[in-house]
Amino acid sequence: MSRFVVRFMKDVLGENGRQSEVCQCTVEVDASNEGDATELAKKKFCETQSLYEWSLHADRIQVKQADFPS
Repeated sequence: MSRFVVRFMKDVLGENGRQSEVCQCTVEVDASNEGDATELAKKKFCETQSLYEWSLHADRIQVKQADFPS
């Protein structure tokens, strides 16, 4: 199993009229691959945000394998 950091990102419009990207939530999961990590993170995100669909609060998902120093 590998550890993954999954970020739920949202595009928002600021006061100055410029679009920016914000992280709605960061979830760390242990999974065998990126696909499994994504699905686990979606489930956790929905549970913590009381949602039935993750895309109601985020536009996209970023998945990166956690880097640990050796």
